[in-house]
Amino acid sequence: MALELVAALIVLLVLLAWPGNMEGMRQFGWYRAWLGVLDFTEGGGRVALALVLPVLVCALVAHFIQGWIYTLAGLAFAILMLFYTFGPRELESDFEAVLEEEDAAARVVAAARLRSVPDGAPRAFTAPELVEAGVTASLRRRFGVLFWFFLLGPAGALGYRLAWVTAAMDAGLDPRTRHAARRFALALDWIPAHLMVLAMALVSDFDAVLGAWRAWHGQPGRSGWEFDPDFLGAVARSGVDADIRAGDGPTLSTLDPVAELADARRLMQRVLIVWLAVVALIVLAGWIA
Repeated sequence: MALELVAALIVLLVLLAWPGNMEGMRQFGWYRAWLGVLDFTEGGGRVALALVLPVLVCALVAHFIQGWIYTLAGLAFAILMLFYTFGPRELESDFEAVLEEEDAAARVVAAARLRSVPDGAPRAFTAPELVEAGVTASLRRRFGVLFWFFLLGPAGALGYRLAWVTAAMDAGLDPRTRHAARRFALALDWIPAHLMVLAMALVSDFDAVLGAWRAWHGQPGRSGWEFDPDFLGAVARSGVDADIRAGDGPTLSTLDPVAELADARRLMQRVLIVWLAVVALIVLAGWIA
């Protein structure tokens, strides 16, 4: 995991220092073509066949490079895969586009770009909707990728991104395959979303965050084991509201969409620090052991 930690730190530092958009480099036309070849099947079988081959190839490349050549080549490959699987748009660029735009109409357009995948009707430009969009984008563009990257290496990051590429496809997929892909992608989000909640509880108002999580799961028909990370938006809003009331923005209102988004961004940055610190402690513990 030490190599993955170094790769993640390098990529995150580069993206924070130069938050230019790399969307043009993150092309998945080859994967969509591969999905088209598999049109002889549908549903979960098509999703599994589509994901297994590229993920397996990526895992084998990472293994042989690291094992047969030298660690530096493995690090370079891990860095390239992280650059490729983050996104598709740069998270920090989209945050800044909303927070720094002065024109109201342009700000609404910029806010729409925070959405990683089409999730139905366009979101309203309100504080709750904007916070939820920002936190969900953080999960699917950064934290989901990082979790599976730390757990399974470059192959894990690629598998996560390809799962969401499949789930986001509007054309070329039959309804059964689209439904199966979305369910699988949401399942991949479940663990990192809960780890984000835990980190938010540590760096924000613990009672407010935990209370929001319990309230969401306490709704009729909800289950604590439901593979649906929609609770993340409600939990983040509670943490952001608590932070603003506690003094992050003493002159700001919790109804101000821009103020709420700015605090949500700060909250996600603190969550990222917690994640990296925990991974660093795991690496150190492994070295000591």
